[in-house]
Amino acid sequence: MTDPAERDASLFPDPDVALTQILVVSDVVRSREFWTEVLGAELYREYGGTSVVLRFAGAWLLLVLGGGPTADKPGITLAPPTDPDMVSAAITLRVADCRGAYDVLVRRGAQFLTPPYDWGAEVRCFLRDPDGHLIELSEARG
Repeated sequence: MTDPAERDASLFPDPDVALTQILVVSDVVRSREFWTEVLGAELYREYGGTSVVLRFAGAWLLLVLGGGPTADKPGITLAPPTDPDMVSAAITLRVADCRGAYDVLVRRGAQFLTPPYDWGAEVRCFLRDPDGHLIELSEARG
């Protein structure tokens, strides 16, 4: 018979596990428009103006309004970033052509911190969503 700890470990993650990135935003409509109209995400579902589920680059993105503790997360408050220059997490979008993606997104209204910078093995640039979440475009080379 298999040890229960070994059995549990072998079942996770199973093939049906899906990763969803949650971004806490101050305005769901404004954030949805940024992600769909500027970055090209696909709207999957909306929940009464408090959250939006998007499909983006093969992953799930959940945009939610902030809120206080709940029974399943006692003591935890969700809030959008208060200082866009203090970052604890970021989203990286690996692209084949950083400069090309930059040009497309600028035409769609994206505002970047700088144009793409060539580091030799990588070309990258950064933008923010309307709440200040940091998004990196990264092109790997060689």
